[in-house]
Amino acid sequence: MDRYGSVARALHWIIAILILFNLFLGFAHEALPRDWKVMPVHKSVGLTVLALTILRIVWRFTHKAPPLPAAMPRWEKGAAHATHFAFYAFMLIVPLTGWIMSSSGDRPLTWFFLFDVPKFTVSKGDAIVGISGETHEIGGFVWATLIVVHILAALRHHFILKDDALRRMI
Repeated sequence: MDRYGSVARALHWIIAILILFNLFLGFAHEALPRDWKVMPVHKSVGLTVLALTILRIVWRFTHKAPPLPAAMPRWEKGAAHATHFAFYAFMLIVPLTGWIMSSSGDRPLTWFFLFDVPKFTVSKGDAIVGISGETHEIGGFVWATLIVVHILAALRHHFILKDDALRRMI
C-alpha cells in the first residue's frame, strides 16, 4: 500500500487538530469566559495554521502524493482532488482574512503572547476589512461543513468500501 510520508502525515494531523480546535473557538468564543483570552488564542492558532499550511504546500510540491485506490471511480477521484484543493484554499484564505481583520483593530496581534505579529496597514472602514470579515465568518461555516464531508468520506472508504484511502494518511 502506498502511503503519504511521515512529514506529510504529521502536518496533516497537526493542522487538522489545530483547525478543529480553532473552529470550536471561533464558533463558541462568545459563550466562553472572557478571562480565557479565547480570541488571542484563536488568532495565534490561525497564524500557526497559516504557517504550517505554507510548509505543507512546499512539502506537497516537492513530494508526490501516493495514488488513490485504483478501483476508485473517476468522479470520486475528481471529487477528492477538488476537496483537497478547497482545503488548501481554506487553510490560506481563512487565516489570512482573520489576520486582515485583526490588523484593523487597536489591540496588538501576538503569537501566543510571546511576540507581536506585524499587522497589515488597514483601517476598520476599509472595504478589504469588511470583505475579510464576511469571508472569514462564512468561510468558517463552509469549511466546517467540508470537514464533516471529508471525515464521512474517509470513514466510508475505510468501513464500507474497505479500500486503502484512509490508511494512506494514517
